[in-house]
Amino acid sequence: MMDQNSTRRDFLKNTASGLGAVALGTLLNPLQAKDFGVVQNQRTKAYNSGMHFPARAKRIIYLFQSGGPSQLETFDYKVALEKWHGQEIPASVQGTQRNSGMVTEQSTFPLVKSYYTFKKYGQSGAWVSELLPHTAKIVDDLCIVKSMYTDAINHEPAVIFMQTGSQLTGRPSIGSCLSYGLGSSNQNLPGFVVMISKSGGAQPLSSASWGSGFLRSHHQGVQFRAGKDPVLYLNNPYGLHADDRRRSLDFIQSMNQHQRAIWGDPEVDSKINQYEMAFRMQSSVPDVVDISKEPDYIF
Repeated sequence: MMDQNSTRRDFLKNTASGLGAVALGTLLNPLQAKDFGVVQNQRTKAYNSGMHFPARAKRIIYLFQSGGPSQLETFDYKVALEKWHGQEIPASVQGTQRNSGMVTEQSTFPLVKSYYTFKKYGQSGAWVSELLPHTAKIVDDLCIVKSMYTDAINHEPAVIFMQTGSQLTGRPSIGSCLSYGLGSSNQNLPGFVVMISKSGGAQPLSSASWGSGFLRSHHQGVQFRAGKDPVLYLNNPYGLHADDRRRSLDFIQSMNQHQRAIWGDPEVDSKINQYEMAFRMQSSVPDVVDISKEPDYIF
């Protein structure tokens, strides 16, 4: 044990062997080594050690259908609408609701049932519309949550709410939370990747939807694009050799480590991690996006 008068230099001197063993373990098997340093191993399964329950999920694909089919036409069958179809929304309900600016000129607000037919499927007896005949066959393998709602009446705050749990920007997105909680078994690719549909139309989907909020910035989503350069600004500038890039990053890292020692800002660790991740992605991303080859990476 170290006494209260010990300095950091005394600590490093007396525990050099222990720190060396940790570093060696990280080099030999970075996926099983304890997450001792943020720079060396940000995204490992070590994050799971602090959770109440060990995570069973290895990977998650989250599809957000911005402007997609309404739940009222797919799996959220409203039986009462069959009876109330065409009638005005009751005053007891309408009087408690805010109206969007898009309907301010309406003089009538009739209730409308689904245009499509619903039936019960599977042992669970889940309602599914005729629009999803194939989904209806596997309905017992699905978990359909109908209790989520938002008070937002406009697209942008409603989208942010669905991604972060709050109508106001600044909270971490669902992908960032998963990155923080699950980590990643691949050190050459980001733990949270974002792919946006090419024809997004007029539906709002700002970068806040995959932002890290108050979590460290390396948990924010890395956007992959279609085309020649799937990740922007990943390639070296024209005429810059990879060795020169490596020396440049080493110098920037030394400056960042100096700043971290002075200010103690954990965000500096994230910056270092992002620089190193980008350098590794220069060689890993081309193989990943080449669909003609068998992937070598474990996701």
